[in-house]
Amino acid sequence: MNRKKLQKLTDTLTKNCKHFDKFEVKCLITLFYNLVGDVAERPGVVTGLDRNVFRNILHVTFGMTDDMIMDRVFRGFDKDNDGCISVSEWIHGLSLFLRGTLDEKMKYCFEVFDLNGDGFISKEEMFHMLKNSLLKQPSEEDPDEGIKDLVEITLKKMDHDHDGKLSFVDYEKAVREENLLLEAFGPCLPDPKPVNGSHECPWVFGCVQVPRSCSPLKPHTQTIHHLPGLH
Repeated sequence: MNRKKLQKLTDTLTKNCKHFDKFEVKCLITLFYNLVGDVAERPGVVTGLDRNVFRNILHVTFGMTDDMIMDRVFRGFDKDNDGCISVSEWIHGLSLFLRGTLDEKMKYCFEVFDLNGDGFISKEEMFHMLKNSLLKQPSEEDPDEGIKDLVEITLKKMDHDHDGKLSFVDYEKAVREENLLLEAFGPCLPDPKPVNGSHECPWVFGCVQVPRSCSPLKPHTQTIHHLPGLH
């Protein structure tokens, strides 16, 4: 992408981006086209990150391992459901993912956990997500029973209207009372561990060499470990 097109795209996406400034948006656009690769230059080909590339980012950069959750995160970014993440979906998705407010993250997490999109997190959905995210103990004869017990404990804590499932109202009330319940059914947000003294993920999440003008972490150029395929 030439400089003029990059600047125009940066200006357009920055206007509708709540949590990134223009320099940060420009860095993320550049990273997007690095990840997409040569396909971005082919006429008639949809430019975007497919499910496998995006899942690899979630796994390598954010340490996510749960296939079900990673698939749901992909769907959360892919707002038009066309099977790939466009540059605008990439910017707006990361804006929430990395710097979203509690309100934004509650809405996002609830949508991730609502596997069938019916507006509720059912007992069955809780069971499947917890079964995927918990490690099986070798000594357990029937781990499913333990997970069923955990579902009941979770419902007792979060199901405020006692209808046997979680609405967004139930979920929001529980999370506001105890923020740790935000990811009650699996990790679907970046790890909050400090990186280089910052509680944000490595900028442009550790994939490229970040130019001085784009890096909020250090005043000098900072090299962080690369994703596969980026040099």
